[in-house]
Amino acid sequence: QLQASGGGLVQTGGSLRLSCVASTRTFSMYSMAWFRQAPGKEREFVSAFRSSGSFIYYADSVKGRFTISRDNAKNTVYLQMNSLKPEDTAVYFCAARNGRIITSEVQRAGAYDVWGQGTLVTVSS
Repeated sequence: QLQASGGGLVQTGGSLRLSCVASTRTFSMYSMAWFRQAPGKEREFVSAFRSSGSFIYYADSVKGRFTISRDNAKNTVYLQMNSLKPEDTAVYFCAARNGRIITSEVQRAGAYDVWGQGTLVTVSS
């Protein structure tokens, strides 16, 4: 299971850090990702971390502003979000896949096995 937290209301240009805790003894074996879904829109990829830890991916819309990281000792993946914009407003979901994920699958929601409940991020203008 995944438990996401850290969402909230922030002004344009502000920052938030999302956390996602996984209840598994083999967290380091999981590829982890963040997706988001804005009202009336489809779920979209934000960022991902392959299980090996050697590859990190970002959507073009968040490159240079968001940073994904993981702490295997705490079974936690983080998403540091800086320079937030109103268009970043969405429910953010963490997702996990047991094992490695190939590059062509990273941005596909269906490639992930487990999903958290989501945490709402609202950026006011």
